[in-house]
Amino acid sequence: MPRILLKTHEIHSFDDDAVRWIVIEGGRIREIRDSKPQIGDYSLIDLANSTVFPGFIDIHTHGGVGVDVNEANVEGLLKIAGFLARNGVTAWMPTLVPDSDEKYRSIIDAIDELMSIQAGKAVAQAVGVHYEGVFASAAMCGALRPEFFKTGWSAETFRSSGTASPLNEAEIIKLPRLKTGVHMTTVAPEVDGGIELISELVKQGWIVSIGHTKADVETLDRAFTAGARHLTHFFNAMTGMHHREIGVAGWGLANGAATFDIIADGVHVHPDMLGFACRAKTPEKVLLISDSVAPAGLGDGEFLLWGETVSVKDGRTRNERGSIAGSVITMNDAVKVMRAIGFSDAELARMASTNPAKLLGIDDSRGLIEAGKRADLTAVDSDGKIAFTMIGGEIVE
Repeated sequence: MPRILLKTHEIHSFDDDAVRWIVIEGGRIREIRDSKPQIGDYSLIDLANSTVFPGFIDIHTHGGVGVDVNEANVEGLLKIAGFLARNGVTAWMPTLVPDSDEKYRSIIDAIDELMSIQAGKAVAQAVGVHYEGVFASAAMCGALRPEFFKTGWSAETFRSSGTASPLNEAEIIKLPRLKTGVHMTTVAPEVDGGIELISELVKQGWIVSIGHTKADVETLDRAFTAGARHLTHFFNAMTGMHHREIGVAGWGLANGAATFDIIADGVHVHPDMLGFACRAKTPEKVLLISDSVAPAGLGDGEFLLWGETVSVKDGRTRNERGSIAGSVITMNDAVKVMRAIGFSDAELARMASTNPAKLLGIDDSRGLIEAGKRADLTAVDSDGKIAFTMIGGEIVE
C-alpha cells in the first residue's frame, strides 16, 4: 500500500486547532504535522479547500439505494456500504427491524460474509449488528412490526434455580450472533422481565440501548443500573417531557451519565429542539445517526418496505399507518443540519465519529485523527459536500 500525504485546510477531532499535513502509511495515520514532511515516494492529495473529519460512523442504518438490510444478501450489503462510503461513512452497524428467526439467521450469515471480505475494499466497514426493537413496547412500536416482538416470558423465568443461565434455558435471547464484531440491541425496559433481560444481555457482551419505550423513571433507573446506558433515536418512539412527568426523554436529559443518539434530519426532531437537547446533553454525550431506510438515495416515490408501502416526499417518509418510517438522510446530511443550528466542526466530529466509536468500543482504532489510528477520514468542502472519503488508507471513488 503506497504512502499518501494529505494536504489539508483544517482537521477536526477534539478541538479547533488546524494542522496541515497527514502522512498515511500501511492504511494508518503515521503522523500529523504543521509543516510539509521531507519524505519521498508518496502520493500527494490536496484537500486544502476542505475540512477533514474522522470518518463518520453510523450505528443505526437500515439500508439505502433500494436495499433493505433485513432482505439483503452480501451483494446487497456491499451496495449499501458503497453508498455510505460515498457519503462520508467509514464504519457502520447494519440495523435490523423485528423479523422472523429464519430471516435473522439469513442476514447474520450475510453480515458474517461481508465482514470476512470487506477488508481492503473502499466501502464502509461493517463492525457489528444492531437489532432494533426486538424487545420493544407494542405501545411505542413506531414503524416496527409488533408481531415479531420477542414476548411471552415473565420476570419469574429469570429467577428460576439451576446452574445454567435461566435465560438460555428458556431460549429467550437466543438471537443469532455474528462470528465476530459488536452486538447491540434496543430494549424497552418495561417489557415483562425487561430488567433481568438487560442484565443478562450485558453479561453476554451486548450493548443495550433504551428505546421504543414508555417506561417510568423508576424502571429507567433500574435499567441504567442493569447496564443500559444509551438511548435510541432520542425523542422518537419514547414518551416526551412534562414538568411533572419527565418521561423517557426528560430522564435521558436529566441522567448525566447516559448518552443518546438522535436523527438530525429536521423531520424526526424540530431543529430548535435538536439544538436545545444536544446543547443540554452536551456534544460529549450525543451521537448522530441516519436511521436511513432502503429508499435513501433514490429521491421521492413509493417503496415497499417492511411489508407495507412507504412514501417519500420532500425528504420525509410515511408508512400506511401515517407514521414516519425511518429517514432518507445520510450522516453528512445530519452534519449539515447540526452545523446550520450552530454546532462547531469539532463538536460535529465528536457526535458523528468519536462518540459512536466510544459507544461501540472501537475507539482504539477509529473515531479520532491521530497517529496510529486507522486512516478512516472524511473531507467536507466549503459547500458541505463530501470531497473525499478514505477507509483504511483506501480512497473511495
